[in-house]
Amino acid sequence: MTVSDVLRPDGPAYDAFLQAEVGEDSTGSTVTVLSALARLGLEPWTEAKELARLSRNSAQVRLKAHLGAMSYIPTLEQASGSVATRLVELLPTRATKGPSKLPPAVNFDASSIPIRWALIALILGVVLARFIYLAQAG
Repeated sequence: MTVSDVLRPDGPAYDAFLQAEVGEDSTGSTVTVLSALARLGLEPWTEAKELARLSRNSAQVRLKAHLGAMSYIPTLEQASGSVATRLVELLPTRATKGPSKLPPAVNFDASSIPIRWALIALILGVVLARFIYLAQAG
């Protein structure tokens, strides 16, 4: 797994939303959605995924509630609804999944192998592993 995969597990799907400006805080610093959600104690990528799974209207209501809790951004007091509407439009149309890191599952029908042979193979494997361990230790 690359550093990019760790920092952006869902790829760039949520970048436009998370990097969008919410407003300026009382010190004049620009606040992005990412930093605003983090200041609220929320994990930004998880919250972005949750918002993307909701209907647009429900996402706007939820995001407006978050924005309403940001008293350190004076301009949001009057415009939290319009800001929420603008920001929700930046979410992917539906939550995207990153590419699977696992190979496709193999269909295995356990009934095709008699259980007694499977048990014998398992016991032999354990005995062999123990034998190898003792041979290397001694």
